[in-house]
Amino acid sequence: MRPLLMTCLALAAACDNPFALPRATTLNVVDTVSLYALNGTPPATPSGYLLQFRQVVRVDQGGTFDFAVDVDTGGHPVLKPTGALRLGRNSGVRLDSLPFDSIKIAPDRGFQLDSAVRMDVGSVAIVHSRAVRCSFDIPAVYYAKLQILELDTLARRLRFQILVDTNCGYRGLERGVPSR
Repeated sequence: MRPLLMTCLALAAACDNPFALPRATTLNVVDTVSLYALNGTPPATPSGYLLQFRQVVRVDQGGTFDFAVDVDTGGHPVLKPTGALRLGRNSGVRLDSLPFDSIKIAPDRGFQLDSAVRMDVGSVAIVHSRAVRCSFDIPAVYYAKLQILELDTLARRLRFQILVDTNCGYRGLERGVPSR
């Protein structure tokens, strides 16, 4: 045990960072985003979100996205990871009971991969992207937290705030440059 402790002290960066991630450099910021339901809206309206680029996308064009939104028959917002759309179990969604600003780090398990997650206005979720190759050639995912702010049932539009950690492989969900 003592040699391991000495090695960790000598190589503190490696022990604090077991995945050898490069230092985070991108600021985490909160964006406000609107997406339209997959069903009952024109195909040209964006229904999906790509975490890596913090970008709304159309899902009808076969592009890459990490989750899409819909409205269920009861009028509730629904988040759908790619597995719920039969596009592979690549991304995940996890409902969280903590307030948006209280979530500091993304969990690494407990995500729904194959089924939609029903939410309400005010609900908070954590999402992760499909696996990507980071610039340092390690497969990793992007994490984000989001909170439903508004559901316009007439337009079938969902507005939410989202904070994406665009530092590939990091799980920090606080504003600023993450440390983990």
